[in-house]
Amino acid sequence: MILNYLKTAWRNILSNKFYAAINVTGLTVGLVVGIFMLLWVQDELSFDRFNSKADNIYKVGIVGGTGLSKQIFSNIIAPVSTFAKNELPDVKDGVRIMAVGDAPFKYKDKVFYEDNFCFTDPSYFSVFDFPLIKGDKRNPFPDNNTIVITESTAKKYFGTEDPIGKTVIIGQNEPVSVTGVIADYPKNSSFQYRVMLPLSRFNYLAYIKNKTSYDGKTTVQSMDADWSSFSFQTYLLTKPNTKAAKLEKELQAIHERQKPEDAPVPYLTQPLPQMHLYQADGTDGGMSTVRMFAIVAVMILVIACINYVNLSTARSMLRAKEVSIRKIIGAGKFQLFMQFMVETALLFALAAAVAIALMFILLPYYNQFSGKQIALNITSFNVWACVVITLIGTLTASSIYPALLLSSFEPLKALKGKVTAGIGTAAFRRILVVLQFSVSVVLIVSTLIIGKQLKYVFTKDLGYDKENIITFNMRDDMHKHADAVMNELKKDPSVLAATVSSRNMVVGGSSTGNNDWDGKPKSSNLWFNQIHGDKNLIDFFKIKLIQGSNFTGVVADSSHFIINETAVKEMGLSGNVIGKRLRIQTINGTIIGVVKDFHFQNLHKKIEPVVFQYNPANSWRVYLKITNANAQRAIAISTAVWKQYNNDVPFNYAFLDDSYRRIYSDDSRQGQLFNIFSAIAIVISCLGLFGLATYSAQVKTREIGIRKVLGASVARIITLLAREFMILIALSTAIGLPVAWYAMNKWLQDFAYKTNIGWAVFAFAAFAAAAVALATISVQSIKAALANPVKSLRSE
Repeated sequence: MILNYLKTAWRNILSNKFYAAINVTGLTVGLVVGIFMLLWVQDELSFDRFNSKADNIYKVGIVGGTGLSKQIFSNIIAPVSTFAKNELPDVKDGVRIMAVGDAPFKYKDKVFYEDNFCFTDPSYFSVFDFPLIKGDKRNPFPDNNTIVITESTAKKYFGTEDPIGKTVIIGQNEPVSVTGVIADYPKNSSFQYRVMLPLSRFNYLAYIKNKTSYDGKTTVQSMDADWSSFSFQTYLLTKPNTKAAKLEKELQAIHERQKPEDAPVPYLTQPLPQMHLYQADGTDGGMSTVRMFAIVAVMILVIACINYVNLSTARSMLRAKEVSIRKIIGAGKFQLFMQFMVETALLFALAAAVAIALMFILLPYYNQFSGKQIALNITSFNVWACVVITLIGTLTASSIYPALLLSSFEPLKALKGKVTAGIGTAAFRRILVVLQFSVSVVLIVSTLIIGKQLKYVFTKDLGYDKENIITFNMRDDMHKHADAVMNELKKDPSVLAATVSSRNMVVGGSSTGNNDWDGKPKSSNLWFNQIHGDKNLIDFFKIKLIQGSNFTGVVADSSHFIINETAVKEMGLSGNVIGKRLRIQTINGTIIGVVKDFHFQNLHKKIEPVVFQYNPANSWRVYLKITNANAQRAIAISTAVWKQYNNDVPFNYAFLDDSYRRIYSDDSRQGQLFNIFSAIAIVISCLGLFGLATYSAQVKTREIGIRKVLGASVARIITLLAREFMILIALSTAIGLPVAWYAMNKWLQDFAYKTNIGWAVFAFAAFAAAAVALATISVQSIKAALANPVKSLRSE
């Protein structure tokens, strides 16, 4: 019986090649795009879930600041982990991580800047599932001069040699021994450190050896006694069913007991699996984008199913007699239902086979474009589960209704030609077309607004100059001769201006809540973003000074401060603030200037209070102003100066505007993916509309012939065929535009500074939807209108 079903289904497909091709193409494209998008969503949702204890691991944060300076600090003080393990029964273990960015790494003649160093506790390898391929998991750091590296890092430096016991040079000529190798991190891990050093080494170098805290201000014996340095990511492994709210209150109580002058100090805990897509306070940190992609993926699959359902039900009249004859010779309703289900399944199997083949071909390009590392292999259960569930869901959605409809015809009525399309199918098809193009309108609007927001981000005046600027970090030997370095760079004609700062202007830096000023409210807990630099810093970046004066480089400037407009407002000051007292940490001084607000962070965040301090000694980052014409010469002279002090370390520089663009690389990539997938969804919709228009022209062949014989013009015929579809498109636009407005307003809420949507976007989207639909319909409408009426009447 099944074999007979398959033979009949195959013959029907071959006898209707045009419609079969439309259906297979629509389903194939829909499956490829829909599955790719769902795999992207699945990958985003899978971050850090490979850790077997993920649900019991919490990242600890602190809420600090008031007003616009209120923020969540993801780096906290070192003692919290130690006290939590010792005092809280729900805490089983803790891990502290201090990320140190990039540093030189040398083995024999191989020298590179490794960009993911960190200091961490030995428990890093037991709390998290990062297996040691080589080394002792119970004692990964036998002493302070040992390191653990990743497998790929080991291969880069040691090739096929055993790395264990090898001595390498890191940082400022510091020899350490490799005592462990861990497997490379999964791509869906929030941790990607390539070189891990013992936190006890940092404790020795920063506290015990120098008898001072990391900030150089307060003398303490170790980091476990330092309640002022917010430098450590902290993760706590808890017992199952630990209440997060209870844990937060207990951590707060510990802090306030140890440092009562800080009270109140609200703590937050965040489950490890939520770190990637949520902020520490539970607000959106990317989840809205994941939801949007998931909805679009489902909509693309729905659109592909709608195409099949619409064409199948539209062509049901042509198969009414076939069904009736089958019933008269004894076929039951279930047998007919199975016949059409097998027919759909066969056609769907063709589409699925082509789709999976295309996915294997396109996957490397998709991974490269999306920044993912998705693999379609037999062992990847999650990937194949996503593929299989999508295939089954799409097959079910596209097959059941057409099969029920086609098996329900009454044989006598069908043979007498009394069966019409008035059994609900015409209205149902119209609803599906409206749904399909409503989605298309939403996607057109979304594409336009996402593109507009990204353009806004990249072209917005940030309040400072970031164009044609080279930047790099000095190392110790170079920083000791900073004046000589800057003088030598300035002498070259390719360098138009130069300055130094403690901060990467497009990424951010340190901040402090240790401050005071005359009239400060007791309830205020204002945090300042600190920018240290020389006297040229503000002029170099063309930051506008609106009150007072700039630094002049005199000794007195070390106790002078320049703040931004937001700081003035948040401090509760008004009028002329020049000469007002301000204390930042241990420096008690006066305000000498106010600058206009500028965006020193990405546009997802509001402008916060900033304080400029004259402190060249704490400024390690060099900025050079150049022109496009002399960029290569400026790089060459910078490289030459670098090698005078760091001959064994490669010169690592960046253009500031490129660094700014990299901040939004994920936004840009997601925007591009969304644009491509939206365009494909619209094409699939048009493919279905093209099939319906072809069918409509086919069933109206006799009517068109008669109208032409009676004198109807080509334009009149085209209007006749297109009118119903255009009414449906107009209705789709009316439904889609409000939905798009709501969805995009929700998406834009993730940006503190955003473009104005404006009515023009919606007007253009409505025009675009109508134009695309009309162009699709017109192909068949014009062909039908130009056909010879005599031939059509004879054949009909």
